[in-house]
Amino acid sequence: MTVLKPRFEVEVWSGESPPPRSLLVEKVRKVNGLICLLTDSVDEEVINAAGPQLSGISQVAVGFDNIDVKVATKRGIYVTNTPGVLTETTADFAFALLMAVARRVAEADRYVKAGKWKVPWGLMMMVGQDVWGKTIGIIGTGRIGAAVARRAKGMNMRMLCYDVIKNEELEKELGARYVDLETLLKESDFVTVHVPLLPSTHHLINEKTLRLMRKTACLINTSRGPVVDEKALYRALKEGWIWAAGLDVWETEPIDPENPLLELENVTAAPHIASASIATRTRMAVMAAENMVAVQEGRVPTNLVNKEVLQVRPPTK
Repeated sequence: MTVLKPRFEVEVWSGESPPPRSLLVEKVRKVNGLICLLTDSVDEEVINAAGPQLSGISQVAVGFDNIDVKVATKRGIYVTNTPGVLTETTADFAFALLMAVARRVAEADRYVKAGKWKVPWGLMMMVGQDVWGKTIGIIGTGRIGAAVARRAKGMNMRMLCYDVIKNEELEKELGARYVDLETLLKESDFVTVHVPLLPSTHHLINEKTLRLMRKTACLINTSRGPVVDEKALYRALKEGWIWAAGLDVWETEPIDPENPLLELENVTAAPHIASASIATRTRMAVMAAENMVAVQEGRVPTNLVNKEVLQVRPPTK
């Protein structure tokens, strides 16, 4: 608000849940810019409801699969996101989930609070998996995946990577080794997912891929929920195909309280909070606001997603 209010008339949706779709369609007809969250579906219907004055859609997130970028580009609407700023915070949380599922932290917390701790110390009580020196498989080695790799290096972990684009700097810096997905899944003690949601990554983790993993392996997902087939994951965890999972993202958000994954002790669940540090969320908001200011002032924003739009609506400055 500090960035926006001196320059524009600003209307803010103050509800905790996303605004009703009908309201979003109504409001977008009159505005010059829309700042949105990944929970807002800015699809073809919403974009086409906008008046010709709408010049920018600024997403307060890295991912933008909730926005129909192709339609926005045709309409000459600049789409921006907030990359980079949340890399380290998200990587921190991914590694926190990894540690938590390996050592059963959430399960132990519930165990103590439920009054189940009756023996001072038991040889096999709450035993988990070691992390130091183990093998981590990183699926997606963009900014966040690479940041997770650096943390894994500090834990003396062997690193296997899979991506359609090889990060050669990561290989040189950390000694990471690129392999095919099957090899990564078969050889990793921990598999952590850091890919965008695309048609090619939808249900990338499914029954076939889960069955390739070790029975002692842990799966971590802080990317997008639909990258993982939750029904297959439930079977994998229930039947012991893999050891545990740490999930920050879900196929449907907020998750249905009746989702069977929540019944499993070997699932550590979080409500999509990987980037949720005070400093990072503040930087994300400021960056989104600055992106919008640039668009409204006729400049090319730093974090422009659809560079093709410059041919449709050239900058005026």
